[in-house]
Amino acid sequence: MKGNAPLLFLLIATSLGAQTQRPRARDIGIVVGSLPTGPLNAITDVAGVRVGHTTIARGDSINTGITAILPHGGNPFREKVPAAIVVGNGFGKLAGSTQVNELGELESPIVLTCTLCVPRAADAVLTWLLGLPGNEDVRSANPVVGETNDGFLNNIRARSITEADVLSAIRGAADGPVAEGAVGAGRGTVAFGWKGGIGTSSRTLPEKWGGWTVGVLVQTNFGGDLRIDGVPIELRVGAQHAVPLPPNGDGSIMIVVATDAPLDHLRLTRLANRALAGLARTGSSMSNGSGDYVIAFSTARPRPPSPALDRLVDTIAVVRNDVMSGLFQATIDATEEAIYNSLLRAETVRGYRGTVRALPIDSTVTILKRHGAIAR
Repeated sequence: MKGNAPLLFLLIATSLGAQTQRPRARDIGIVVGSLPTGPLNAITDVAGVRVGHTTIARGDSINTGITAILPHGGNPFREKVPAAIVVGNGFGKLAGSTQVNELGELESPIVLTCTLCVPRAADAVLTWLLGLPGNEDVRSANPVVGETNDGFLNNIRARSITEADVLSAIRGAADGPVAEGAVGAGRGTVAFGWKGGIGTSSRTLPEKWGGWTVGVLVQTNFGGDLRIDGVPIELRVGAQHAVPLPPNGDGSIMIVVATDAPLDHLRLTRLANRALAGLARTGSSMSNGSGDYVIAFSTARPRPPSPALDRLVDTIAVVRNDVMSGLFQATIDATEEAIYNSLLRAETVRGYRGTVRALPIDSTVTILKRHGAIAR
């Protein structure tokens, strides 16, 4: 019933000068799925995971930034974690992806930024990795850097990030609450024609399903027809729709999935594929010009090999395939909610080619109440 609800057009007036602290999805009654969230409802509910942002906003022309996700607080090169990368649509730049999928391991922070800043960000990650104690003899390292194109709000050709910006995000990465909205790599992004950005969410499985946690962080910059809980959210600002995203829905999203469930590369690939189902629920069609990527990793590292085996093998117990369904559901739901949080938390931003307005909260709530998606 909700998915077939007729489109509702509302006239919205918003002001740059009237911005206040904006809510997350659950603050306004949007609850995705039946599984409980972790305590913070964030990717950092997965023990050990850290997130850091550097937000770069200068005048009306520079709106960009860095978001760094670390699987743990140690040396990622020496303490690699199982990982996998899935491509929904490959119109994008994801440095380091082939080695992750060849070896099934992540050996660097995951850094998100803008399209033309990927090379500089990757070089800065190398600076950080090579400078870590214990890495003095390293001659090859695989930085993982993803992007979305923030060229509407940001003068992207200026490539405004510096090594110091990247190092600040990595070194400042912490556990605890994660800033969302127009921060870090989400400062200049646009989603569904509204202000997008960084969003996060988590789910914790009941003990009978393993008791594991799945956390998701997204950088949203894509198009399509926004739906929340199956309800089309179509709004107008004055005589125009939100902003000038291409009508074909082009754009991109980076999705990072973390879990403490012991998973190998194969199972992480299966998990990452489910994040794309969460993306589809929100109204994305992963169009021709959209770069849609999922990076999934597990914080459960292989046990040290027995000396008797002369360090020739890794040993790790992994979740059975027939027990994966709960993790799949957790990933789908957390991805969907993280996308909503990225929109709801983002504020209106004036930028290089115009202004991108924040998704109107009151009008969105009115539509959802009208179709029974949230309580009246």
